Amino acid sequence: MAELVAAAREGDTAAFDRLAELTHRDTYTMALRLTGDPHEAADVTQEAYLRAYRSIGSFRSEARFSTWMYRITANCASTHMGRLRKHRRRNRELVLDDQVVDLTGMHDPQARTDAEELRRQLLEALGDLPPKLRAVVVLRDSYGMSHEDVAEQLGISTSAAKVRLHRARRRIHESVFAEEPDVAENGHNTAGGAHDA
Repeated sequence: MAELVAAAREGDTAAFDRLAELTHRDTYTMALRLTGDPHEAADVTQEAYLRAYRSIGSFRSEARFSTWMYRITANCASTHMGRLRKHRRRNRELVLDDQVVDLTGMHDPQARTDAEELRRQLLEALGDLPPKLRAVVVLRDSYGMSHEDVAEQLGISTSAAKVRLHRARRRIHESVFAEEPDVAENGHNTAGGAHDA
C-alpha cells in the first residue's frame, strides 16, 4: 500500500482510486457506526474520500493510510451529524458490536427480552449523544481503541478524550437508568449523590 500512497501523493488518480477500493469497507463501517444510518454513512464516506483526495499531498508517510482515513471519517461524521442535528432531531440506531451489551448465553425468554430492551435503550441513548461524544464512545467501546488512539483519531488530547468518554458514559447512564426506582435502597441517595464536574 505504501507504493500506492506514494503514487497518489504525486497526483496519480488511479493509485488513489485503488487506495479507496482497499479501504472503503472499513471506512464505511466506521461511518455507519458513527451515524447509525446507511444513507448518512454513505454521504460521510463520500465526503471523507473527497477530503482525503484534496489533502493527499500533505499525508505523512509515517502514518498508515487507513489510520488517516479513520481520522478524516470521524471528523466528517462529526461535522455532518452536527449539521443534520440542527435541521432535525430524530432517534438513530447506532450499529455496534454485541460487546456493548452481551446477549450470549441467555436462554430465558424474559431475560432475553430484558436484555434486548436494555440494548435498545443503550443504542437510543448513544444515538442522542452529540456527535463529538458519540465518536469517542464508538472508537473506545466498539473499536476497542485506547484513549491515546482515540485522541489521535479525533485530533484531540488524551485528557480531552477521557473527559468526553466520561461525559458520554454519564449521559448514557442517566438516560437509561434515570428512572430506576430503588437505587437508594443500599443507602445511596440518588438525588444528592456524587456530582461530576
